[in-house]
Amino acid sequence: MDLQTLTYIVVGATFALYIAIAFKSKARSTSDFYVAGKNVHPIVNGMATAADWMSAASFLSMAGLIAFLGYDGSVYLMGWTGGYVLLALLLAPYLRKFGKFTVPEFIGDRYYSQTARVVAVICLIVISFTYVAGQMRGVGIVFSRFLSIPIELGLIVGMGIVFLYAVLGGMKGITYTQVAQYCVLIFAYTLPAVFISFQVTGNPIPQLAFGSEVAPGISLLEKLDQIVTDLGFAEYTSGTKSTVDVFFITLALMVGTAGLPHVLVRFFTVPKVRDARASAAWALLFIAVLYTTAPSVGALARLNLTTTIQQAPVGGENANMVYAERPGWFRTWEDTGLLRVNDLNGDGKVQYYNDTDPDFAPRAKAMGWKGNELTIDRDIIVLANPEIAGLPDWVIAFVAAGGIAAALSTAAGLLLVISAAVSHDLAKSVFARNLSDRAELRVGRISAGVAILLAGYLGYNPPGFVAQVVALAFGLAAASLFPAILLGIFSMRVNREGAIAGMLTGLLFTMGYIVYFKGIFIEPLAENIPANWLFGISPEGIGAVGMILNFTVSLVVSAATKKPPEGVRLMVQSIRVPRSN
Repeated sequence: MDLQTLTYIVVGATFALYIAIAFKSKARSTSDFYVAGKNVHPIVNGMATAADWMSAASFLSMAGLIAFLGYDGSVYLMGWTGGYVLLALLLAPYLRKFGKFTVPEFIGDRYYSQTARVVAVICLIVISFTYVAGQMRGVGIVFSRFLSIPIELGLIVGMGIVFLYAVLGGMKGITYTQVAQYCVLIFAYTLPAVFISFQVTGNPIPQLAFGSEVAPGISLLEKLDQIVTDLGFAEYTSGTKSTVDVFFITLALMVGTAGLPHVLVRFFTVPKVRDARASAAWALLFIAVLYTTAPSVGALARLNLTTTIQQAPVGGENANMVYAERPGWFRTWEDTGLLRVNDLNGDGKVQYYNDTDPDFAPRAKAMGWKGNELTIDRDIIVLANPEIAGLPDWVIAFVAAGGIAAALSTAAGLLLVISAAVSHDLAKSVFARNLSDRAELRVGRISAGVAILLAGYLGYNPPGFVAQVVALAFGLAAASLFPAILLGIFSMRVNREGAIAGMLTGLLFTMGYIVYFKGIFIEPLAENIPANWLFGISPEGIGAVGMILNFTVSLVVSAATKKPPEGVRLMVQSIRVPRSN
């Protein structure tokens, strides 16, 4: 059986499973649709949270970043996992004690203002659509490569699946679907890692293979350092980012994790307050399985990429990699456009090296080479890795199913919080307060359908590679929602004027900085280079600065205006005593 047929069977089986769960868990009330009836077991919720949060960025893109950035890629590991500590300690139990449906609802009630609620909805929609763009790009990549269908058709199929289990099942359907998706994605991620770890190092445990020897007296990382430096690249184990930028990116990702609306809403779904904290702990445990495997996957992928091809030395044993005859995996990824060759010197071969290195470039020029001829999209590394290593087709088919599961699980969670924001926080609470539960549920499903259409468009016109876009979404969450939620729980003095001013300041500053340097959906206004960054902080880390501005403006404006009403202060006191029921 060929790879394409196997992939259709495996992916089709997982789709059938997701749809069956959605029909069985169909939401029949607004409570089911928004918070799964508040009766999800903390272990189940932890697994669903892990799937909700481990998006296409975690599954597809993070190992690619580690493969090409090396040490610098560790900021994503530290930031995206550290945020769950903040969630467990500072937010989860208190939000569950509040006991409502959505994050904007908490902000609206805590700051006794419909304006604050609407601003929170705007922040939520901006964050969620920025985030979902990365997920739909991941869906498009998997479909275009493994199912041999146009990206547009692949996106339509993915949108249809999400529509069925998000619109029909709501949070109740999504929760149990995400449990199945976690099992699929974690199996698909770790299985090839075990195979390749054993193949390269003789150790089947990826976490241990990362520090194992690939030859007598030579460790995996030492070998990788030697190869990439011979090609003119920086050492794999050395960092090129400044300490300031590393700190701010890590902080933005940590705080952004704790401020993501589709993650926060998961803690409204458990029966008791103590279950919210337990859910965060279980989620971190389930996430750790993938995140402790990712460094090994990235390193082994980079090693395989540069050593499983014919070598032609130029001033060093591994100075240049030449594809005299392109292997099968190479040609198939060229067909997707995510791996490109530009034969600059017309010799029929592919030179792969760092043509910006001042020491290596002159030697390459003397050989008649006119520059690096190979461009590899970072998002394909996890998907291409089993093919590069020559693993069986059934393993590759499961990796494709895992990539789709990771993208769809997060996309569904994001689309649901957008739907809840429109139906519950705008339609029900602002524009039509007499809306019945049945009508509100209908509005929620319609808004989810519209959101899915917009998500498909973003997948077809992606603003960047997956992890980059997701990192920017985390920065927006850190700069806008996190300070308002944290101050709403732990400060009785912050009022509506301060919260509104703070959220708008953080959101607009961070968005402006990102647009200025990255462009996202428009052309950037300035060249995205460290010399132009504020204090040397990249757009991926600027959300931490936006957070500081948000905190500062909120506190200053609140100090200059009236104190919150006594009823609000009593509510804050009640939230801050998270009893076990």
